[in-house]
Amino acid sequence: MHPQRKQRLMIVVFILCVASLAAGLLGYALKENINLFYPPAEIVSGTAPVGKAIRAGGMVQEGSVQRATDSLKIRFVVTDYSAVVTVEYEGILPDLFAEGEGVVVSGKLAEDGVFYASEVLAKHDETYMPPEVSDALTKSAAKRAELEEKGSL
Repeated sequence: MHPQRKQRLMIVVFILCVASLAAGLLGYALKENINLFYPPAEIVSGTAPVGKAIRAGGMVQEGSVQRATDSLKIRFVVTDYSAVVTVEYEGILPDLFAEGEGVVVSGKLAEDGVFYASEVLAKHDETYMPPEVSDALTKSAAKRAELEEKGSL
């Protein structure tokens, strides 16, 4: 092999190795900051990791909102109509937060199955539904319909 060609090949291999190393280190550094979305059905089934930062979402169940009288603590239930997850949050809720409306919460799931939220996001107008919540509700409805068909046969 010609020396100049060999030198070019070594430069290309070096650049590929450095780029691979940089991508690997970047992925490792960002691994802890990835917030994956889990609907209530996956949280209840045990798919969601306990103690790691995740996002959950669904509809706020009617009649489930409980506010503390002496603090900003609030407790409510999020459902995808096939499972429910209790959420606790301390802070000021968005103006559009309401029962029967879509919500996405960020935080950590505890061993006791309660989701301790650090952030609550509500829809920003009457017609908007977060894509994750919409997908989770659609999948839940499909599973329910499938189970009803099997049960009626």
